Amino acid sequence: MAREFFGTDGIRGRVGQHPMTAEFALRLASAAAQVLAPEGGRVVIGKDTRVSGYLFEAALEAGFVAAGMDTLMLGPLPTPGIAYLTQALEADLGVVISASHNPYYDNGIKFFDRHGAKLPDSLEEQIEGYLKDPAITRDSIELGRAKRIDSAIEDYQRFALSSVSSDLSLERLKIVIDCSHGAAYKVAPRVLSALGAEIVPIGCSPNGRNINDGCGSTNPDLLMLTVQAVRADLGIALDGDGDRLLMVDHAGRLIDGDQLLYVLANARHRAGSLVGPVVGTLMTNLGLERALGELGISLKRANVGDRYVLEMLRREGGQLGGETSGHLLCLDKTTTGDGLISALQVLAVVAETGQSLAELVYPMRRFPQTLINIRTPQRVDVDSTASIRSAIGDAERRIAERGRVLVRASGTEPVLRVMVEGEDDGEVTAVAESLADSIRELTATEH
Repeated sequence: MAREFFGTDGIRGRVGQHPMTAEFALRLASAAAQVLAPEGGRVVIGKDTRVSGYLFEAALEAGFVAAGMDTLMLGPLPTPGIAYLTQALEADLGVVISASHNPYYDNGIKFFDRHGAKLPDSLEEQIEGYLKDPAITRDSIELGRAKRIDSAIEDYQRFALSSVSSDLSLERLKIVIDCSHGAAYKVAPRVLSALGAEIVPIGCSPNGRNINDGCGSTNPDLLMLTVQAVRADLGIALDGDGDRLLMVDHAGRLIDGDQLLYVLANARHRAGSLVGPVVGTLMTNLGLERALGELGISLKRANVGDRYVLEMLRREGGQLGGETSGHLLCLDKTTTGDGLISALQVLAVVAETGQSLAELVYPMRRFPQTLINIRTPQRVDVDSTASIRSAIGDAERRIAERGRVLVRASGTEPVLRVMVEGEDDGEVTAVAESLADSIRELTATEH
């Protein structure tokens, strides 16, 4: 059964347009309850700072209570904090109201199971099967109860601090923290302050409409400028729901997820604590693969999307993985991507080695990468289209061992993404443009 509403990270869309309406959220809660807790149980609901969070919080609360579930309201909290509290509060499921790095006028709803893990496709399909029915309302004696959990931020703060050594001190570091006016705006500065860092907060004044607006991991220019202006040691950028991390070194240079993954993998390798392979994605920079290879560390590539990275880590017995965008997974610390906890792991390496972030990243050379999007008349299956496979083969022979070629179809629109990376910037650009031109001609004549 194809999923109509669930995408790679829950349900997401423009507020007020189907499916992001109050009526749909009510039915969604009812459907989720019937699939995941048919005999009643407990659910936790958290959100980011979007003004529409109040709307969906109320609708979901009504749907779960009517279906017989006790409902615990956490308020604004990072997505990984909600995953943690789903387990800590022994809930049957956790619900996150967030559209992550999207603008404020979008919102989304996603679920965690009782173990703090994202739901598999099969359960999301079952939930969709109930969405065609009206929301249920049980008899009064079977209704759930609802209450707010006032200690949620403090509980998650303690959990985040427990991910690093109790004697870790950041007293010598001046850190700019950008929370994207999002879900981590309270807890992230508190955690860094508790470790002794001198902090300069930006993006920590949400008004319901400024989440991700010119700040955070998707817009790091302000952070890069601020780090230089206040002469900070480094900067931290989270996204709207706090599950992604990018950093900035003392010179204002952006450090992406691949580079941060190198820092963590290298430190764990030297400490003898690295377990299994490191897992990236098809888009992970070739420079990370080469740098890890020099250390004798294997890099495995999953499909694009943190859920696929997580699946491969579990399958391969690894603990460390992530995406270039900064969605990092440290499975020995938590069950899902957590920007704050990932930042703490990097900061621990900085403090323990006495090296700057720039020095820690230096051994990994980022290879030049060119990405070209090609809109096609209809969706194209790259693997089954011989002419496109032939064009890709020509490009691969042209760049040989000096680089890498990837062509993949978008999962949401009729677009082919052409990516070429290699040692020489000029060669990479030339190969990418030539391949893109060939694919445009082929898709125009064959489709």
